[in-house]
This record gives sequence, C-alpha cells and structure tokens, in this order.
Amino acid sequence: MIYVNQQQKNRCFLVATHFFLYFCRKETRAMRILIVNTSEQTGGAAVAAGRLREALSNNGVKAKMLVRDKETDNLSVVGLRCKWLTRWKFLWERWRIFMHLHLSRQHLFDIDIANTGTDITRLPEFREADVIHLHWINQGMLSLSDIARILDSGKPVVWTMHDIWPAVGICHLTLGCECFKSACKQCKYLPNGGSTNDLAAKTWHRKQRLYQQGDLTFVACSKWLAGEAKKSMLLKDKTVRTIPNPIDTRIFKKNDKQRARERLGLPQDRRLILFVSQRVNNVNKGMSYLIEACNAMLGKHPELKEKTAIVVLGGHADELEGQFAIPLYPIGYVSDTANIIDVYNAADVFVMPSLSENLPNTIMEAMACGVPCVGFNIGGIPEEIDHLRNGYIARYRDADDLSEGIFHVLFNADYDELSHQSIAKVHAAYSQQSVALRYIDIYTEALARKNYNL
Repeated sequence: MIYVNQQQKNRCFLVATHFFLYFCRKETRAMRILIVNTSEQTGGAAVAAGRLREALSNNGVKAKMLVRDKETDNLSVVGLRCKWLTRWKFLWERWRIFMHLHLSRQHLFDIDIANTGTDITRLPEFREADVIHLHWINQGMLSLSDIARILDSGKPVVWTMHDIWPAVGICHLTLGCECFKSACKQCKYLPNGGSTNDLAAKTWHRKQRLYQQGDLTFVACSKWLAGEAKKSMLLKDKTVRTIPNPIDTRIFKKNDKQRARERLGLPQDRRLILFVSQRVNNVNKGMSYLIEACNAMLGKHPELKEKTAIVVLGGHADELEGQFAIPLYPIGYVSDTANIIDVYNAADVFVMPSLSENLPNTIMEAMACGVPCVGFNIGGIPEEIDHLRNGYIARYRDADDLSEGIFHVLFNADYDELSHQSIAKVHAAYSQQSVALRYIDIYTEALARKNYNL
C-alpha cells in the first residue's frame, strides 16, 4: 500500500482499528490476557490487579494472573516456581540498593532498580496470552532485562502504573523532585543527594533504551498520575491513558451498621471515625495529622468526647494507645474481606490524611459501603471525593481543615445524602463492567497495531 502522507497513513490505521474493534468486541471470549504483579493479595496494586482479573473474566475475557507471591488456591492465579530462587533475587536487589545507600536502611524499600527478576517468556501462561498486562512488578518480580524480553516477543504490552516508578529512575514517590521531566540524577533518596551519574541516572537511561524497544501502552489509575507521567521525558512518545481501578459493588456494599458493630465489638452509641492502612505507622499515611485533627475537634467541641471514637484497621494499630483524646479501637491487620466490609459498614466517616496517593482502593471501598470520606487535596483523592457532595476535601497538610471536614460529615451535613452520593459515585465510575470494557478497548487497539504493523 502506498501512502500519500503520514496523515493519510494514520487515517487508514484508524479505519482499520475501528473494524478490528468491531470484530474483537464480538470475539472477546477468545482474548487471553496475562496480568503480571509481584503479589497476589498484599498491597493496593495487588488488590487492584486481582479485581481487574475478576472483572475481565466476568466480561468474557480469559484472564490469568502471574505473581511472585501466590497466597490463595485460586486456579486463575499462577505463582512463580522455585521459591528459594525468587527470594534470593529479592535479597540480591535489596543488597545492591543497600550498598548504594552506604549500608543505611533509610530508603531501603523506597526505591527499586529492577536489576534482577524472572524471565517469564518461557512460561506456558505467557505463550498462551494475546496481551501481557504489567502492574506492580518490583522487588525481584521482573527486571528491566525481563521486560525487554517481553517486548522482544512481539506481544502487545500494557503497563498499569500504580505509582510513578515506570516514569522515573528509581523512586515510587518523587517528593517534589522534578528531575524526571528531563532526566533523573542527583537523587534525594541517595546519600549526599546523589550525583549526575548516580544510580537513579543509570536506571533512567536503562529505561529510556527499554522504552524505545517496543510498543508499550501505559495506563494510570488516576488523572493526577497520568498528568505526572506525561511530564516525564521517558514517556514523551508513549501513550498514557487513564482508567481507574475496579471494585465489585456486589461485595462492597452498604449493610446493617448495628450488626456490623456487634460482630466487631464496637460501641453502638458513638460516631466512629475510621482510619485504614496496611501499616498505620507509615509516615506517608498521615496518622499524625489525624491525631492532631481529632484532638483539635475535641478542643473546639469538648462534648464530643462522649459521642465519638476512633477505629484503626491495620498493622501496629495498638501502638496508638493514648495518643487520641477519644477512645481508640485498634482492630489490627485484617485480610478477610467479610471482616473488612464489616469495618467499613461500622464506621460513620472514613478519613485518609495521606501525604501522597494515587487512587486509593480504601476510599473506593468505604464509599461503596455508603461511608462518606475525608482526605487531603493530593493525588487522585479529589477524583474520588467530590467536595461537600459525598465527603470533604481538606487543604493539604492542614490538620485544622481536616478537623473541619470530619465535623462537617458527622454533625453538619445531610448524612444520608452524603452516603447515597458516595454509593452512586462508585457505581458510576468504578464498577467492574465499566472498567473492564475500557481495558478491553485498550487491548484490542494494541492488537490492532500489532496486526496492522503501524
């Protein structure tokens, strides 16, 4: 075929893509997707990847999940074999980072260099797949060389970004650094601020060569993260789309509050403020701001001491004893979904004072259970919480405004309307079907490019 110009070539591809999408829509049952993530269940990315696998399966796609850490007997999830070898690779990467940190444990798990991993291209699950869908693949799951082999296979690759790491050198949080807009160097995570040719710079250039190697479609879970990723020189020629994480609204839903509290042993006569984190002592999750906000609320309204209480779900929750001016109910770490749903339903407000977030699953889960949310104006949080409609967006790092938000939800607003709007938002934006169909479109477009050889 002879093209008059690039515009005509692009027009022909668009026409071919529309035809391909039309026929693939009818044949989605034949599509096979391999979702790759480090863990099956641990962490927000694992939860999101697992929910997407289920959403795709419920919409006619044959989806499997490949993980380093398999934690259930789900037949649709495949774990890497040879556990001792994957463990050794994890430790080897940490050791290399430890050396670059001059034997300091600070930031040991804040950065990743993807220097070691597993070649998954030899696995039958890989060979059977039409599209390879990467998620969070750090800590010894895939190396940059392994990703290069995946690209060399010719299979379309979609990469969902759960943080900024794919668009920068080595970090998962930029902490205000803007070097990634041109090229990572002098990394603040490294001793003495790094150098112009430090570990971040070297990893950046490895990614730059990698991304020039094949067809990659990036997906960000929030508009905020997509905006940040598009600023990166690494992704200047790459497609970056925005699709939120899905949630099963048949499971996460509003239930009887009194019964939920009975099962958890929580008081019936208090307004309960909920905080959830895998590790509640993670500084980035902002527990200090919640403590300050609650104590400030009690300072202005001392009568609330007998009317409110704090519920904390997550590891190290018991360490907070005595830091709040109101009763604390530490639940600890819970992995059972039914218990987690009870915790949400028992609460009156969910507070997320995180200092950096993408699109938190926890806000989505709380809202699906009819619980209004309060959070800082950062990351993807304002995309989930519509200010004064289904919750409250507080000024960033402002404990007093966070306090106002909690008080507004519990005592000033039309609570039933906030609860209703929370559920409506989740059903409209984050349902399994809506998210699955958007990903199916991306898969079929990627397959169209492959078949059309653009």
